[in-house]
Amino acid sequence: MREVAWIDFRAMGVTLMLLDGPMGTELERRGVSTEGRGWSAYAIDAAPDVVRSIHEDYVRAGAELHRANTFRTQPGVFPVEWRVLLGKAVRLAREAAGSRVIGSIAPVEDCYRPELSPSSDEARRAHDAVARAFVEEGISRVVCETFPHAGEARVAVECAVRAGLETWVALTAGPDGALMTPAAMEVAARDCVAAGASAVLVCCTGAEITRSYVERIAKVGAPFGAYANGYGVAPDRYAALAAEWVRAGAGIVGACCGTGPAHVARLRSLGA
Repeated sequence: MREVAWIDFRAMGVTLMLLDGPMGTELERRGVSTEGRGWSAYAIDAAPDVVRSIHEDYVRAGAELHRANTFRTQPGVFPVEWRVLLGKAVRLAREAAGSRVIGSIAPVEDCYRPELSPSSDEARRAHDAVARAFVEEGISRVVCETFPHAGEARVAVECAVRAGLETWVALTAGPDGALMTPAAMEVAARDCVAAGASAVLVCCTGAEITRSYVERIAKVGAPFGAYANGYGVAPDRYAALAAEWVRAGAGIVGACCGTGPAHVARLRSLGA
Protein backbone atom coordinates (compact mmCIF):
# COMPACT_ATOMS: atom_id res chain seq x y z
CA MET A 1 0.00 0.00 0.00
CA ARG A 2 3.00 2.35 -0.18
CA GLU A 3 1.57 4.09 -3.24
CA VAL A 4 -0.92 5.84 -0.94
CA ALA A 5 1.90 8.06 0.33
CA TRP A 6 2.00 9.86 -3.02
CA ILE A 7 -1.70 10.60 -3.39
CA ASP A 8 -1.84 14.42 -3.40
CA PHE A 9 -5.26 15.22 -2.00
CA ARG A 10 -4.54 18.94 -2.00
CA ALA A 11 -3.99 18.79 -5.75
CA MET A 12 -7.43 17.18 -5.92
CA GLY A 13 -8.92 20.15 -4.09
CA VAL A 14 -9.31 18.30 -0.78
CA THR A 15 -8.45 20.10 2.45
CA LEU A 16 -8.10 17.89 5.51
CA MET A 17 -8.12 18.69 9.21
CA LEU A 18 -5.73 16.32 10.99
CA LEU A 19 -6.57 15.22 14.53
CA ASP A 20 -4.10 13.68 16.94
CA GLY A 21 -4.03 10.06 18.04
CA PRO A 22 -4.87 8.20 21.26
CA MET A 23 -3.52 8.97 24.70
CA GLY A 24 -4.29 5.66 26.47
CA THR A 25 -2.54 3.47 23.91
CA GLU A 26 0.62 5.57 24.12
CA LEU A 27 0.59 5.65 27.92
CA GLU A 28 0.44 1.86 27.97
CA ARG A 29 3.19 1.59 25.36
CA ARG A 30 5.41 3.83 27.50
CA GLY A 31 4.85 1.80 30.64
CA VAL A 32 2.28 4.00 32.40
CA SER A 33 -0.55 2.07 34.02
CA THR A 34 -4.09 2.81 32.83
CA GLU A 35 -5.80 0.09 34.84
CA GLY A 36 -9.03 1.07 36.54
CA ARG A 37 -12.10 3.08 35.69
CA GLY A 38 -10.12 6.31 35.46
CA TRP A 39 -8.00 4.88 32.63
CA SER A 40 -5.74 7.53 31.05
CA ALA A 41 -6.71 10.16 33.64
CA TYR A 42 -4.52 8.54 36.31
CA ALA A 43 -1.47 9.68 34.35
CA ILE A 44 -2.38 13.36 34.78
CA ASP A 45 -0.96 13.24 38.30
CA ALA A 46 1.12 10.05 38.11
CA ALA A 47 3.03 10.81 34.90
CA PRO A 48 2.40 14.38 33.70
CA ASP A 49 5.70 14.55 31.83
CA VAL A 50 4.71 11.48 29.82
CA VAL A 51 1.30 12.97 29.02
CA ARG A 52 2.98 16.16 27.83
CA SER A 53 5.53 14.23 25.76
CA ILE A 54 2.75 12.30 24.02
CA HIS A 55 1.09 15.56 23.05
CA GLU A 56 4.47 16.82 21.80
CA ASP A 57 4.93 13.71 19.67
CA TYR A 58 1.57 14.30 18.00
CA VAL A 59 2.59 17.90 17.35
CA ARG A 60 5.76 16.65 15.65
CA ALA A 61 3.69 14.12 13.68
CA GLY A 62 1.74 17.00 12.18
CA ALA A 63 -1.59 16.90 14.02
CA GLU A 64 -3.46 20.19 13.88
CA LEU A 65 -5.95 19.62 16.68
CA HIS A 66 -5.04 18.04 20.01
CA ARG A 67 -7.51 16.54 22.47
CA ALA A 68 -6.76 17.22 26.11
CA ASN A 69 -6.52 14.06 28.22
CA THR A 70 -10.00 14.61 29.67
CA PHE A 71 -11.74 11.46 28.46
CA ARG A 72 -12.24 10.20 32.03
CA THR A 73 -12.04 13.41 34.07
CA GLN A 74 -15.69 13.16 35.06
CA PRO A 75 -17.66 13.60 38.29
CA GLY A 76 -18.78 9.97 38.28
CA VAL A 77 -15.22 8.68 37.99
CA PHE A 78 -13.40 11.13 40.27
CA PRO A 79 -16.14 12.65 42.47
CA VAL A 80 -13.78 14.98 44.36
CA GLU A 81 -10.84 15.73 42.10
CA TRP A 82 -12.32 15.55 38.57
CA ARG A 83 -12.35 19.33 38.09
CA VAL A 84 -8.73 19.76 39.15
CA LEU A 85 -7.69 16.87 36.90
CA LEU A 86 -9.54 18.38 33.94
CA GLY A 87 -7.74 21.67 34.41
CA LYS A 88 -4.35 19.97 34.68
CA ALA A 89 -5.05 17.93 31.53
CA VAL A 90 -5.89 21.08 29.58
CA ARG A 91 -2.73 22.80 30.78
CA LEU A 92 -0.51 19.84 29.85
CA ALA A 93 -1.98 19.81 26.35
CA ARG A 94 -1.51 23.56 25.97
CA GLU A 95 2.11 23.36 27.08
CA ALA A 96 2.69 21.09 24.08
CA ALA A 97 0.20 22.30 21.49
CA GLY A 98 -0.60 25.89 22.42
CA SER A 99 -3.99 27.12 21.27
CA ARG A 100 -4.76 24.05 19.18
CA VAL A 101 -6.27 22.16 22.13
CA ILE A 102 -9.85 20.91 22.21
CA GLY A 103 -11.77 19.19 24.97
CA SER A 104 -12.84 15.55 25.05
CA ILE A 105 -16.20 14.58 26.56
CA ALA A 106 -16.81 10.85 26.94
CA PRO A 107 -19.78 8.67 27.90
CA VAL A 108 -20.55 8.57 31.60
CA GLU A 109 -19.96 4.81 31.62
CA ASP A 110 -18.04 2.40 29.38
CA CYS A 111 -17.74 3.44 25.74
CA TYR A 112 -18.24 -0.17 24.65
CA ARG A 113 -21.22 -0.81 26.95
CA PRO A 114 -24.17 1.25 25.71
CA GLU A 115 -26.51 -0.72 27.96
CA LEU A 116 -24.84 0.98 30.94
CA SER A 117 -25.68 4.46 29.73
CA PRO A 118 -27.50 6.33 32.54
CA SER A 119 -30.84 8.07 32.40
CA SER A 120 -31.01 11.30 30.42
CA ASP A 121 -31.23 13.33 33.63
CA GLU A 122 -28.14 11.72 35.14
CA ALA A 123 -26.21 12.03 31.90
CA ARG A 124 -27.22 15.67 31.57
CA ARG A 125 -25.95 16.53 35.04
CA ALA A 126 -22.57 14.97 34.31
CA HIS A 127 -22.13 16.40 30.82
CA ASP A 128 -23.34 19.86 31.88
CA ALA A 129 -20.68 19.98 34.60
CA VAL A 130 -17.88 18.94 32.24
CA ALA A 131 -18.98 21.34 29.50
CA ARG A 132 -19.04 24.26 31.94
CA ALA A 133 -15.57 23.31 33.18
CA PHE A 134 -14.20 23.54 29.64
CA VAL A 135 -15.66 27.01 29.26
CA GLU A 136 -13.97 28.01 32.53
CA GLU A 137 -10.67 26.71 31.14
CA GLY A 138 -11.03 28.83 28.02
CA ILE A 139 -11.68 25.89 25.69
CA SER A 140 -13.89 26.82 22.74
CA ARG A 141 -14.32 23.48 20.94
CA VAL A 142 -15.03 19.98 22.22
CA VAL A 143 -15.61 16.57 20.72
CA CYS A 144 -18.18 14.36 22.43
CA GLU A 145 -16.41 11.16 21.54
CA THR A 146 -16.72 7.40 21.53
CA PHE A 147 -20.46 7.36 22.15
CA PRO A 148 -22.15 4.04 21.32
CA HIS A 149 -25.49 5.19 22.72
CA ALA A 150 -27.38 7.60 20.45
CA GLY A 151 -29.49 9.06 23.24
CA GLU A 152 -26.57 9.91 25.49
CA ALA A 153 -24.63 11.30 22.54
CA ARG A 154 -27.44 13.77 21.89
CA VAL A 155 -27.56 14.76 25.57
CA ALA A 156 -23.81 15.41 25.61
CA VAL A 157 -24.08 17.52 22.46
CA GLU A 158 -26.97 19.52 23.90
CA CYS A 159 -24.99 20.25 27.06
CA ALA A 160 -21.88 21.34 25.20
CA VAL A 161 -23.82 23.52 22.78
CA ARG A 162 -25.78 25.12 25.62
CA ALA A 163 -22.47 25.98 27.31
CA GLY A 164 -21.46 27.90 24.20
CA LEU A 165 -18.91 25.40 22.87
CA GLU A 166 -18.38 24.50 19.23
CA THR A 167 -19.34 20.84 19.39
CA TRP A 168 -18.34 17.85 17.33
CA VAL A 169 -19.70 14.37 17.98
CA ALA A 170 -17.86 11.10 17.34
CA LEU A 171 -19.86 7.87 17.40
CA THR A 172 -18.50 4.35 17.75
CA ALA A 173 -19.70 1.00 16.54
CA GLY A 174 -16.90 -0.74 18.44
CA PRO A 175 -13.89 -2.56 17.01
CA ASP A 176 -16.05 -5.22 15.36
CA GLY A 177 -19.07 -3.10 14.49
CA ALA A 178 -21.32 -4.86 16.99
CA LEU A 179 -22.52 -1.72 18.80
CA MET A 180 -24.12 0.20 15.96
CA THR A 181 -24.97 -0.47 12.32
CA PRO A 182 -24.01 2.05 9.65
CA ALA A 183 -27.69 2.92 9.23
CA ALA A 184 -28.13 3.43 12.98
CA MET A 185 -25.06 5.65 13.08
CA GLU A 186 -26.49 7.82 10.33
CA VAL A 187 -29.69 8.25 12.35
CA ALA A 188 -27.72 9.09 15.50
CA ALA A 189 -25.54 11.55 13.59
CA ARG A 190 -28.60 13.33 12.18
CA ASP A 191 -30.05 13.60 15.68
CA CYS A 192 -26.84 15.09 17.03
CA VAL A 193 -26.63 17.62 14.20
CA ALA A 194 -30.22 18.60 14.94
CA ALA A 195 -29.09 19.16 18.55
CA GLY A 196 -26.31 21.50 17.41
CA ALA A 197 -23.27 19.38 16.51
CA SER A 198 -21.25 21.12 13.81
CA ALA A 199 -19.39 17.98 12.66
CA VAL A 200 -19.92 14.23 12.92
CA LEU A 201 -17.26 11.54 13.02
CA VAL A 202 -16.83 7.80 13.21
CA CYS A 203 -14.40 6.90 15.99
CA CYS A 204 -12.92 3.80 17.61
CA THR A 205 -14.62 1.57 15.06
CA GLY A 206 -12.37 -1.04 13.46
CA ALA A 207 -10.28 0.63 10.77
CA GLU A 208 -11.07 -2.10 8.24
CA ILE A 209 -14.84 -1.52 8.56
CA THR A 210 -14.94 2.25 9.10
CA ARG A 211 -15.56 3.12 5.46
CA SER A 212 -19.15 1.81 5.46
CA TYR A 213 -19.91 4.06 8.45
CA VAL A 214 -18.24 7.07 6.86
CA GLU A 215 -20.35 6.61 3.75
CA ARG A 216 -23.52 6.71 5.85
CA ILE A 217 -22.68 9.77 7.94
CA ALA A 218 -21.72 11.51 4.69
CA LYS A 219 -25.45 11.59 3.95
CA VAL A 220 -26.14 13.78 7.00
CA GLY A 221 -24.94 16.94 5.27
CA ALA A 222 -22.58 18.18 8.00
CA PRO A 223 -18.76 18.21 7.92
CA PHE A 224 -17.60 14.68 8.75
CA GLY A 225 -14.62 12.44 9.20
CA ALA A 226 -13.15 9.48 11.05
CA TYR A 227 -10.49 8.30 13.46
CA ALA A 228 -10.51 4.55 13.73
CA ASN A 229 -9.49 1.76 16.08
CA GLY A 230 -6.24 0.56 14.57
CA TYR A 231 -5.11 -2.36 16.73
CA GLY A 232 -3.01 -4.62 14.54
CA VAL A 233 -3.05 -2.14 11.64
CA ALA A 234 0.33 -0.83 10.49
CA PRO A 235 0.72 2.88 9.67
CA ASP A 236 0.87 2.30 5.90
CA ARG A 237 -2.30 0.22 5.92
CA TYR A 238 -4.05 2.72 8.18
CA ALA A 239 -3.17 5.51 5.74
CA ALA A 240 -4.53 3.44 2.86
CA LEU A 241 -7.82 2.99 4.68
CA ALA A 242 -7.96 6.68 5.59
CA ALA A 243 -7.52 7.52 1.92
CA GLU A 244 -10.79 5.68 1.27
CA TRP A 245 -12.56 7.85 3.88
CA VAL A 246 -11.20 10.97 2.21
CA ARG A 247 -12.40 9.76 -1.19
CA ALA A 248 -15.84 9.37 0.40
CA GLY A 249 -15.69 13.05 1.35
CA ALA A 250 -14.22 13.01 4.87
CA GLY A 251 -12.58 16.30 5.76
CA ILE A 252 -11.42 15.38 9.27
CA VAL A 253 -9.10 12.44 9.90
CA GLY A 254 -7.14 11.18 12.87
CA ALA A 255 -6.34 8.02 14.79
CA CYS A 256 -7.77 6.16 17.77
CA CYS A 257 -6.94 3.18 19.99
CA GLY A 258 -4.12 0.93 18.84
CA THR A 259 -2.38 3.62 16.81
CA GLY A 260 0.26 6.22 17.64
CA PRO A 261 2.29 9.15 16.31
CA ALA A 262 3.60 7.07 13.40
CA HIS A 263 0.04 6.57 12.15
CA VAL A 264 -0.70 10.29 12.42
CA ALA A 265 2.52 11.10 10.56
CA ARG A 266 1.46 8.80 7.72
CA LEU A 267 -1.89 10.58 7.57
CA ARG A 268 0.02 13.82 7.11
CA SER A 269 1.62 12.29 4.02
CA LEU A 270 -1.86 12.00 2.50
CA GLY A 271 -1.96 15.76 2.21
CA ALA A 272 -3.65 16.53 5.53
